[in-house]
Amino acid sequence: MGVLVKTRDWVDERFPLMDTWNKHLAQYYAPKNFNFWYYFGSLALLMLVNQILTGVWLTMNYKPDAELAFASVEFIMRDVEWGWLIRYMHSTGASAFFIVVYLHMFRGLMYGSYRKPRELLWIFGMFIYVALMAEAFMGYLLPWGQMSYWGAQVIISLFGAIPFVGEELALFLRGDFVVSDATLNRFFALHVIALPLVLVALVFVHIVALHKVGSNNPDGVEIKKNKDENGIPLDGIPFHPYYSVKDIVGVIGFLILFCIVMFFAPEMYGYFLEKDNFVPANPFKTPEHIAPLWYFTPFYAILRAVPDKLGGVAAMGAAIVIMFFLPWLDKSPVASIRYRGIIYKAALAIFVISFFVLGWLGMQPATGILTALARVFSVLYFAFFLLMPFYTKMDKTKPVPERVTE
Repeated sequence: MGVLVKTRDWVDERFPLMDTWNKHLAQYYAPKNFNFWYYFGSLALLMLVNQILTGVWLTMNYKPDAELAFASVEFIMRDVEWGWLIRYMHSTGASAFFIVVYLHMFRGLMYGSYRKPRELLWIFGMFIYVALMAEAFMGYLLPWGQMSYWGAQVIISLFGAIPFVGEELALFLRGDFVVSDATLNRFFALHVIALPLVLVALVFVHIVALHKVGSNNPDGVEIKKNKDENGIPLDGIPFHPYYSVKDIVGVIGFLILFCIVMFFAPEMYGYFLEKDNFVPANPFKTPEHIAPLWYFTPFYAILRAVPDKLGGVAAMGAAIVIMFFLPWLDKSPVASIRYRGIIYKAALAIFVISFFVLGWLGMQPATGILTALARVFSVLYFAFFLLMPFYTKMDKTKPVPERVTE
């Protein structure tokens, strides 16, 4: 023990080890009333680590070559020792990552985690979400299956609708006039090197911003307003050991569910791994129905709901960009859904239903009835944000307590 203490002290003289530990864990005071919804931030961090570690291992046997990519994935699955497990950890992990991120964002909508003084925290989180979408899109091409190939072909062609620079941008992304070996190499470099670096950097600044302003809580009460004579929040407890232990419990529960899916239903009936992606890419044969993976389908449904190509691309982009402005759209005097009125609760419920329905519609063929439904629910999606300055002012709210409730 004495040797460990001396080693720690030696390191601490040369690196702010204990200062960092105290500032961000042992002496970082979080509200004492965290609930179930506060698991998903740490679970998102867990999935980021999982994706990076399994991704590094997969690159040891993957061949970023149009002639070899599909066969190299099959080689990993069939011949590499435990390769099937690592591949399923990565593919199931991609969907699990989006699940916990969506739940993390929903928590923010419920409890007003985007409101002052956390506007920048929300913006960093949105940049993480956009980077994660780009990372997933780039990675989806790498297995070089039928849906990978044609999905990339369709999505990249959408950039061509952007005025003036669209065609050049699409050509730059493909590296060719069609999705080809050049595209695969570009996407591999971005997926394996560039975007993970961006994600890690964004997660770092997201956590730094969080620890600067402090964590929100289900009551939406700022615990820094009530401190004792030592400057410690009266309604706060040290993150370590209280929430570090709590998060371990959440991690164990999550990993049980994760392993059940990974071992018994890694394809999740075509939602996590589509059947067309078990067929090598064929530029001369189009799949019967081209659709992105489930975590992109709400935005894909919005894209298809607009008959004009440029208008569809603009609507799809606006559906993501509008979320960046959420801190300034919400005019309610209270943050948490606990003290909001029926109007906001109904609006949030309609928004969630719209998101799920759009997700389902994005997986279906674009028939006349389904396209009409997509237009209705796209309007409801945007109405949640565009009408927010009005209905949040009109909503009747309850008095917010001075201190957090148990």
